[in-house]
This record gives sequence, C-alpha cells and structure tokens, in this order.
Amino acid sequence: MAVPLRYTLAHGPVIAALGRVALSGLRNDKPAHPPAIPSPWIEARLSPRPPEIVRDYIRHVGGDPGWYRNRVPAHFFPEWSFPLGERALEGLGYPLARGMNAGCRMENRAPLPAGEPLHVRARIESIDDDGKRAIIVQKVITGTSRVPEAIVAEMRVFIPLGSKGSKDRKGDAKRPTARPTVPSSAHEIGFARISDRAGLDFAKLTGDFNPIHWLAPYARASGFRSVILHGFSTFARAIEALNRARFAGDPMRLKVIDARFSRPLVLPARVGVYTTSDGGLWVGDAPGGGAYLEGRFETETRP
Repeated sequence: MAVPLRYTLAHGPVIAALGRVALSGLRNDKPAHPPAIPSPWIEARLSPRPPEIVRDYIRHVGGDPGWYRNRVPAHFFPEWSFPLGERALEGLGYPLARGMNAGCRMENRAPLPAGEPLHVRARIESIDDDGKRAIIVQKVITGTSRVPEAIVAEMRVFIPLGSKGSKDRKGDAKRPTARPTVPSSAHEIGFARISDRAGLDFAKLTGDFNPIHWLAPYARASGFRSVILHGFSTFARAIEALNRARFAGDPMRLKVIDARFSRPLVLPARVGVYTTSDGGLWVGDAPGGGAYLEGRFETETRP
C-alpha cells in the first residue's frame, strides 16, 4: 500500500519538534540546578486525527480498520505525544539529537473516540543520569472531553553522554553484552515481511522523519547496514498481531503493554511476533534467535 506524500502536511508539529531536537545539538544550555522532578504538566488541545491517516496507519502496521470503528488506536499515541514530549525536554540541556527511543509502557484505559479534539498532557516523570548516559521517562495522558484519561503512556529516552569518540564511550562499546533473544519456548502468533520503504511510509503516517529510518546513506553513516524500522512501528505491529491472534479483533482486550526496543531492526526484514503463556512478548527472527522488541502484556480480566 502506497502512503500518499500529502499526509506529511498533517504532521507539522511533529516535524517542527524534530527540527528543534536537531538544533538542540548546537546548544549547551544545561541549567545550573537540576529541574524539579516530576516536571510541571504541559497541556494541549489538538484537532481530531484525520480519519484517512488513521485508517491507512492501521493497515500499515497490520491491523484491520474494522476493529477500530469510531475510535483511534491507542498505539498511535506517539503521533501527537512527540511534540509535547519535546517541549517537556527543552531546557534540560541534554544532547537530544543523540537520544534513542528505548521503549514505552502503554495503559489502555478506555476507547479513544475518533473525530473529537484530543486533550493531551505530558511531563518528565524521572531522570536517571549516571554521567555516562541518561534515561528520561516521559508520561503522556491522552483523552477527550468525554473520556479524560483514555490512554496513559510512558516513553523512555536513552541519551549517551560525554563527547563523541571519548575513551569512556569507546571502552563501553567494547564491553560484551548479552544478545537479546526470543525464548525457545515462545509461540509464534504472527509473521511479517517488511519492505525497505516501511520507514518512509511510517514517517508519512506519523511525521517522524528521522532520516535513519528512510535515508539509507544517512543510516549507513550512523553505523547501520541500511535504514532501520521505527521502534514504535515494531511496537504497533506487535499489538496488532495480538489483536488478530489472541483478542479476536477486540483492541480493548489489551490493558497494559510494556516494551523495550532491544535491537535495531534493519530493513528489509522478515520477523515474527512471539508470546509465552505468562504474558511475554517478542518481535524477532525465530525462537532462540535475535529479538528486536522484548516486553510483557496484560489482558482484560473477564469472568
């Protein structure tokens, strides 16, 4: 499915936020005193999401628009959350341009109505800074006037610290790390062939035009073989596999999902979605093979 370029026009706030993140690398404005944590809420009232973009987004990540009649998928939350999250990060003085999306937690409290203005608020929940890296957790609450807290999400940003090429960072890079793997006991519930255009199409649908996801020369200059898939695209694909295989097309069966983006997913790719009976979730190559997403999910308890 070809995603129209005109969808880009609907994502001005996201693209502007990406520009500010890029410019932040030119500044050194770390405050003299640590900020108050949690930070004050930043609030916004946003226009309803365009229905044709929502529909094509659902299809792009492997879902069925029929499962979301009169509602917006909860996993679409990064599309409107990123600009507020960027505003919350402003003034902290961290090199945001070097930040990486480390994962997220999403609580699905109620269906998010389609066609209604969104009420969104965001704040910094915590900062873990050990001098070599900072892990920043942002909390974003989304709802409408009728449903004030439909989605409660946390986004985790990993930022390496120190100058590029420093001895400490080089030493850290050489330390052996455990390779994230899919457990041999996991069961495959979905399979996807993802083209090398998936990053560009996801960018058109969400506004996240980080070139590492769609411009191969830039991705190679950043140390990858080719472009890599957005972490939130992997996240959404995993949820839609659950909707199809485990929840009979009912997205509200998923109550909580917490995921870590454990390895870059280089495109094109063929991957599976795997689960275990205790709520484990992985996106990876095969049982016993590499994992690109690791997480856990909780479902609605029914009598």
